[in-house]
Amino acid sequence: MKSSKLLSVLTALAAALLVLSGSIAVPILCRPFYYAHIEALSLPEYTGLSVDQIKQAFDEMLDFCLGLRPDFSVGVLPWSESGRDHFVDVRVLFQLDLVILVLSAAALVALVLIARRRRLTPARLLGRGPGFWGAAGLAAVFLVVGALAATDFNRAFVIFHTLFFPGKTNWIFDWRTDPIILLLPETFFRNCAILILVLLVFWCAVLIAADLLAGRKRRTVPPACPGCPGGGVCGSICK
Repeated sequence: MKSSKLLSVLTALAAALLVLSGSIAVPILCRPFYYAHIEALSLPEYTGLSVDQIKQAFDEMLDFCLGLRPDFSVGVLPWSESGRDHFVDVRVLFQLDLVILVLSAAALVALVLIARRRRLTPARLLGRGPGFWGAAGLAAVFLVVGALAATDFNRAFVIFHTLFFPGKTNWIFDWRTDPIILLLPETFFRNCAILILVLLVFWCAVLIAADLLAGRKRRTVPPACPGCPGGGVCGSICK
């Protein structure tokens, strides 16, 4: 089979995007993750709402952000136009992440099929496969980001919103007009960030370990004997 550097680069990029978007999607799609915070953070006592009312407000807000409902709603809570506009922006980011998740997974499948059809194999750049480089690059960036966020999460939170909502301040909620912010305390967002980082590092470690094991296995298998009509390996008896 012929090795391809382009195939290696595209595979590494698709793998990195799949791990990144998939890790971000988990706290977005896993509603029990939020539910576990309701009583742990004493939200009913803090807000005066019941557990069911809190779940309803969160579910309706999330349904809107995921495009599952056209109108914005937060259960029994009031909301302002400015607050709703921020969730419109959030809706764009959430749906963009899910689109990237689907497209990156589809791209990996397509690359595998194309490689098999054309008898290509990803080139091992500096002795490592695309999974290693995609994971190593992604892990390095987010370990640095995670370390910076751990030292000052409030500043990291502000920087994040400044980057992803440029020129806007409607993400700074007034709880009197948008009490939904009381249901989304800083601890919850910090735990979301921790979960994303843990998942990302875990899958990067899996990809790196798989590449290292594959490389070790490759070194233990003797090279194919080009003179063997039966496709034998060097050291075997070629007739």
